[in-house]
Amino acid sequence: MPLDGRLASRGRVGYIASLPLRYCCSLRDIATVDLSVTLGRLRLPNPVLVASGTFGYAREMQGLVDLGRLGGILPKTITKLPRPGNAPWRTVETAAGMLNSIGLDNDGIDSFLEKLMPYLASLDVPIIVSIAGRSADEFVELAKQLDGAAGVAAVELNISCPNVSGGVDFGTDPAMCEDLVRRVREAVSLPILAKLTPNVTRIADMAKAASAGGADALSLINTCLGMAIDWRRKKPILGNVMGGLSGPAIKPIALRCVYQARQACDTPIIGIGGIATIDDVMEFLVAGASAVQLGTVNFYHPTASMEVLDALPGALEELGASSVAEVSGSLQV
Repeated sequence: MPLDGRLASRGRVGYIASLPLRYCCSLRDIATVDLSVTLGRLRLPNPVLVASGTFGYAREMQGLVDLGRLGGILPKTITKLPRPGNAPWRTVETAAGMLNSIGLDNDGIDSFLEKLMPYLASLDVPIIVSIAGRSADEFVELAKQLDGAAGVAAVELNISCPNVSGGVDFGTDPAMCEDLVRRVREAVSLPILAKLTPNVTRIADMAKAASAGGADALSLINTCLGMAIDWRRKKPILGNVMGGLSGPAIKPIALRCVYQARQACDTPIIGIGGIATIDDVMEFLVAGASAVQLGTVNFYHPTASMEVLDALPGALEELGASSVAEVSGSLQV
């Protein structure tokens, strides 16, 4: 049974809950584990975030998740103008994950700042706003609107969405990627995360480009391009024909990308892709991530982030570590 209340705020421990035996540790061990992480100019109370597009705008999850315990929340990606998104079907279950072709459905940045950001700002948790633009100028404009907005801790540049026309252009050309990140960095004071696509020949090149542009952290990875077919009708199932594959199926790809990016540059990395359990989290940390984002798991097991936070201190203690930083990039090859 959990103890009454918390032993400490989000930076040290969460609740003491029923954990697998191998992750159990003494109250002294848990109290001395530092879960805080630093990503360039962005400091988070712990490394467990929830990924954009999988958590709504947080209000939808407040009855299931203790939002204040999270290391950060990334609301659904916003664009300059409202977008209706792609034609249905927009999601398809796969053998080990899901395909989505939402198409960045949102009401635009003005509506976001007026109607949604006040609630998000009221939460005691860092809010990292994901933005997508059709041009570098539009990315800069969006970032400027968010700069100084109450409650915005950082921006994540979604330069890797496979579900919209031109969505991955900035994420597949190193020169374009570096230029975009640099322009946004020069225009705003907010920390900047660059979300990269795995749909490239060399992820290390893109990581170095975003790093050279001044990104505070790299978010790896966005979804892998895929499709589903109804062979009896001889038709694609998704209305947009292709979509982004996420979930457990892409975890090995994401781990590989995180490892390769860590070898290529020193910029902190946020691992994304098939993360659902404490073992998944620890694998990404050891591979080179400093933090993680839980995505698809929020749809089928929405309390996973809480379970991971409960287990994290014990998992770090099992490795003899007193902080997340001690484990990050500790893979022995």
